[in-house]
Amino acid sequence: MSYEKIIAQNREWIEETFNKLDKKLSVTAVKSRDKIPYTTKDGVHDDRSKNPDGWTNGFWGGLMWLMYEATGNEEYKKTAQRSEEIEDKAFENVEKLHHDVGFMWHILAGANYRLTGNTEARNKNLFCAMSLMSRYNVEGDYIRSWNSWSKDDNTTGWTIIDCMMNIPILYWASNEIGDTRFKKIAMRYADMAMRDHVRPDGSVNHIVVHDTENPGVVIETLGGQGYGVGSCWSRGDAWALYGFVLSYIHTKEERYLDTAKKVAQYFVMNAESTGWLPLLDFRAPEEPVYYDSTAGAIAACGLIEIAKNCPEHEKNIYLSAAINMLKTMEKAWCNWSETEDSILQMGSERYGSGMHMPIIYGDYFFAEAILKLRGSKFLPW
Repeated sequence: MSYEKIIAQNREWIEETFNKLDKKLSVTAVKSRDKIPYTTKDGVHDDRSKNPDGWTNGFWGGLMWLMYEATGNEEYKKTAQRSEEIEDKAFENVEKLHHDVGFMWHILAGANYRLTGNTEARNKNLFCAMSLMSRYNVEGDYIRSWNSWSKDDNTTGWTIIDCMMNIPILYWASNEIGDTRFKKIAMRYADMAMRDHVRPDGSVNHIVVHDTENPGVVIETLGGQGYGVGSCWSRGDAWALYGFVLSYIHTKEERYLDTAKKVAQYFVMNAESTGWLPLLDFRAPEEPVYYDSTAGAIAACGLIEIAKNCPEHEKNIYLSAAINMLKTMEKAWCNWSETEDSILQMGSERYGSGMHMPIIYGDYFFAEAILKLRGSKFLPW
């Protein structure tokens, strides 16, 4: 079945869900204008604006830009601009910038520039791209992930699969200023992740510890936010799924699309086996059962992009999986009441803590997926 026929069969649900998003978010856009939300407490958005270095801080403003692009509603634009204004505090101490500048700025200031032409926002995004490129370890051939949390920590050799979603800011910078160095470093990271993070079956390692002086030498892998070493944290799998198809979109290198498909097939197999409600870790013990809705929303975005970019006879595999997962999560886990500021419930930060709670990037990626299905041509990454 063609991409267009699948969309047509689901058009009524897509439009109904979009209308629910717009109705609810048009209220919270005004209500939470001066906040940087992460989750909710007693139904009300919390506020992380006093922690401008938080990796999730771009998602609220990014969500507002998505809705502005879809509706033209100026209230979304005002909140997105206010979110960026609050986040500017992060530049007061640039030493604290880390590998997540793509999450923090590319969907915020980067979206601002691409939608409005704001040159100040462009400069911020370029600065963040330069910051991310500066984290490239020449000897080890990787982009360093986290900063050390204390003087006793040493994370200089660490990479995480999440960064596949941050490197699009480098592709953008190369295109924006005509400098291929950004793109080449992004591709080096993607190639490293293919080799060291993605396993043959499409599952992934969350954290890989590298030899800082010798390229291609892995010291160990760590369980990270999943169940443990050798398990498969579902959000990590989703980061890889979406991140590799984005690298394909930006480079047209087939190896990235092939890798995205391999990861997608593993994710879809596991999500389908649990009724399209993704588990927190695909290789955790059967009991207790922990879910992560954010993994499903992220994966759905990637599956839709794979469907757009793969041969006609493959499109149904990926697009139908995305729609099945989104429909199931919408029915089971979305809260459309205006007394609850969040939308997608049952997100999980990591195995063992912060489980089954609303998280702002769940709302962001759920909305992004619905807008893709509606036909939006705006790719925030």
